[in-house]
Amino acid sequence: MRNFFDVGGERHGGREDSMSQRDVERTLGRLLTDEGFREDFFRDPARACLLLGIQLAPQEIEALLRAPRPALASLGAQLDDRICRLQIQQGEIARQGE
Repeated sequence: MRNFFDVGGERHGGREDSMSQRDVERTLGRLLTDEGFREDFFRDPARACLLLGIQLAPQEIEALLRAPRPALASLGAQLDDRICRLQIQQGEIARQGE
């Protein structure tokens, strides 16, 4: 049996809400640790989420888009490199192949 709770007159709870919360947390984590995803998300959030296999409700995307981009980048820059994704620019790949 699902447990539901009321927030602003809406019923919440159960598998769908927990899956959605997990995707919000996963997206937020990627926004902090993956500069390329962060750029893609702020350019085209629906496509960025689709490519990552994340399903967010429109209001969740809207809320994440309100997060200050510079603050996300600043916090991401302060994280240990071992938990961040390495960003390699296209020009760097071409130079490595020479």
